[in-house]
Amino acid sequence: MRNLEAKFRLGDLDAARAAALVLGYTPSANFIQRDTFFVVARGKLKLREQPPAAWLIQYERDRESGLMLSRYEIVPVAEPESTREMLARALGVLAEVRKHRSLLTRRNVRLHLDRVETLGNFGEIEAVVDEESAKGARNGADSARAPVDELLGALGVGTGELIEVSYFELMTRR
Repeated sequence: MRNLEAKFRLGDLDAARAAALVLGYTPSANFIQRDTFFVVARGKLKLREQPPAAWLIQYERDRESGLMLSRYEIVPVAEPESTREMLARALGVLAEVRKHRSLLTRRNVRLHLDRVETLGNFGEIEAVVDEESAKGARNGADSARAPVDELLGALGVGTGELIEVSYFELMTRR
């Protein structure tokens, strides 16, 4: 599966939520998430714990005209605690990120409004790339570009404000 993604700092999550609602985004859910990132040879691997569920997520990102094109796989995990402990022993842990996430959706686009422990407030847009309708488009991402640009504009986020790294990478730069 693939997403076209944008990540950026937000000063006011409530104002961002209001702007998204005007565009027709619908609040879907609020979550508490714990992401544990593991040392891997290629891409990134994280265990996302979002009680009562958990998933292993492996992904890689490429730059795509100012945004990030992410290829990912998600596998449900039945026993997150023992899986985290086993992977930590076998691979090593890079970092742990804890956040409160509010999710808003419109068609194939998800807007995450995140309060990340030790980092602050962020927005993250993920537009799922429809592989069938995107055939023939450059990298398949063109079909997802317009709604991402529309939302970035409504939020007042310029391309120079986009962040190209994961939350854990921001933590290590501090």
